[in-house]
Amino acid sequence: MLVVDAHLDLSMNALEWNRDLREPVAAIRAREAGLTDRPDRGRGTVSFPEMRRARIGLVVATQIARSVAPDNPLPGWHSAEQAWAQTQGQLAWYREMEKAGEMVAVTDLASLDAHLALWQDPPPRAPIGYIRSLEGADSLVTIEYLEQAVRDGLRAVGPAHYGPGRYAPGTHTTGPLEPQGPALLAAMERLGVILDVTHLSDDSLWQALDLFGGAVWASHHNVRTLVPDQRQLPDDQIRAIVKRGAVIGASCDAWMIVPGWVRGTSTPQSMSCTFERLADHVVHICDLAGSTAHVCIGSDLDGAFGTEQTPVEIDTIADLHRLCDVLGARGFTDDDLERFRWRNVVEFLRAHWAGREWIA
Repeated sequence: MLVVDAHLDLSMNALEWNRDLREPVAAIRAREAGLTDRPDRGRGTVSFPEMRRARIGLVVATQIARSVAPDNPLPGWHSAEQAWAQTQGQLAWYREMEKAGEMVAVTDLASLDAHLALWQDPPPRAPIGYIRSLEGADSLVTIEYLEQAVRDGLRAVGPAHYGPGRYAPGTHTTGPLEPQGPALLAAMERLGVILDVTHLSDDSLWQALDLFGGAVWASHHNVRTLVPDQRQLPDDQIRAIVKRGAVIGASCDAWMIVPGWVRGTSTPQSMSCTFERLADHVVHICDLAGSTAHVCIGSDLDGAFGTEQTPVEIDTIADLHRLCDVLGARGFTDDDLERFRWRNVVEFLRAHWAGREWIA
């Protein structure tokens, strides 16, 4: 059965981690043996062969380049122009993967339908479809840059990432949208761009919901009731975005799954970080929503972490099927699991893209 993953940082891994995702995971790990520049070296989980093995045939794939002030200790580029250039390099990588037959851009209903038809019985090297999303809007030098990005196929934007942002405050910050934020949301609505509320501060998320009339999702978000941290969605926000028709992607980042995780110290084994605990988050959202129509996979695998910070069952992304096994044991029917694996995201896109004409 087809699997959709609503959040993967593929181009970041290719260009910043220097991973050739066409290689097997074992080969990528071998290349990184002995490297210590990043804590997840040698522990990556994502590659195209592993995705195909898991039938992950459609993903929401990001461009990401944060812009930070010189006194901001968080990593990022020191100007919006630098950040924009980085995202354009990432776009070039996606285009190269298209030329190599590894990926195909899914940008409208016609390309979505064609891709779904291909993946009904995919050949061994079927291209992986990708819907491009911008994680953090810092790289949009001005709002006019959004129009160029949409012409190039961008279909979703999360205005914030970690810390202060040029358009909105993000994870572990407080406060409303930045002065340019409302105009960005207006342009997104006019252009038909999906609003990804992931990483928004609480105040900016509520303000964005008030201002934005278009489609909303949370690509990779877990539940604050189970893991108390501002990075998670509280129950009132879950109810609010469910009312807007959102899908919410279950993230495999361990510190979002179990409470008390200490980066660099905790291990999945010591914290009993398992798919059972991630299933708790999925079931909680379903209980609040009253159905399974708003949950999906948004794994965020290899989002600057590897197996040192994932559920114990994960060796590669191909192990995501084990989460579905857990949900099945928890009472999900075959129809529920189909929704979770792929149908909720596809139906969301069908509803949003129906009749949409994109700027050219």
